[in-house]
Amino acid sequence: MQLAPNLHRIGSDHVNVYLVADDTGVTVIDAGISGLWQEFLAELLAMKRTLDEVRAVLLTHGDTDHIGFAERLRRDHGVPVYVHRGDAARARGEEKTSPSWGEVKVVPLLRFLTYAGLRGGLRTRHLTEVRELEGGEELDLPGRPRVVPMPGHSPGSVAYYVPAVEAVFVGDALTTKNVLTGVPGPQPAPFTDDPALAIESLRNIEGLDAVWVLPGHGPPWSGGVAEAVRRIREVAAAQGT
Repeated sequence: MQLAPNLHRIGSDHVNVYLVADDTGVTVIDAGISGLWQEFLAELLAMKRTLDEVRAVLLTHGDTDHIGFAERLRRDHGVPVYVHRGDAARARGEEKTSPSWGEVKVVPLLRFLTYAGLRGGLRTRHLTEVRELEGGEELDLPGRPRVVPMPGHSPGSVAYYVPAVEAVFVGDALTTKNVLTGVPGPQPAPFTDDPALAIESLRNIEGLDAVWVLPGHGPPWSGGVAEAVRRIREVAAAQGT
């Protein structure tokens, strides 16, 4: 679906994938889960674009529900996949983690697991090759994304700020709906390695001039970055994070 000119989303509030387009091609931000491949192809068609116009996949971090069809694009179509060096091993499947889940409600959890399971969430193909990011750079890719370090959810979590579409893509640095509780609104994301560090990292985006805050899970937020960050800090304070 189109969120704004040159800004598209596939997936659902459970798992999001985003596409940014300009005259030079298409940048894919996160690759969700593998079963979103056909939806991805359909969205390219709706955009009047082709696979040959996809210039890169940018991963916000290396978790399995974000790398989805990235290896397929890399292996079969020669599309480079970028991830911060702190998450490169995770994206290649060389590093296992067991972060705290936090509060869980049965019905939202089952909905999330069912959605992911039916779309290949249990059949993830890890990357065999990635291009490593340092953080802070501007990439010569469609939309001219800027890499914003956001450690906390994982060591190499980043956001991508794309002024051309007034958006910041935050991965799991935050969420706008907790998939484990069903609670809506901007809040800390579950499955986070270091929750306190994740809250500290919000300062890296709160001054950005973006309308859209686009998470890996949850609905798109169009209320601006500052308001999203304010709400997350309120929730974190109430939780004692």
